[in-house]
Amino acid sequence: QVQLVESGGGSVQPGGSLRLSCTASGLTFSGYVMSWYRQAPGKERELVAVITVNGGSTNYADSLKARFTISRDNGKNTVFLQMNSLKLEDTVVYFCAARRPWLVTTEYWGQGTQVTVSS
Repeated sequence: QVQLVESGGGSVQPGGSLRLSCTASGLTFSGYVMSWYRQAPGKERELVAVITVNGGSTNYADSLKARFTISRDNGKNTVFLQMNSLKLEDTVVYFCAARRPWLVTTEYWGQGTQVTVSS
């Protein structure tokens, strides 16, 4: 049974930082492309960042690349999202996702973690 478990969400003031983690089990983590998505209430889920199986390549939403960094530790089956200079509009639920490299659609989703940016 595959599980993706996010952690690290919470409340932070504008300008602050958070580091999200997503730990996978039940799959060969190093064989999966990992991504972070986010979704605001009533809106579509949007891609935040993606990282290849060995971490050699990353890609970001244009509006977020200056502030967010995705990384992974295959030895710990974990993908991270470092979020800096957080803004009020970053207040959404963040999800991690996994897919094998030759697939386009996500195979597995985490349950999501809430990030709240408020003063």
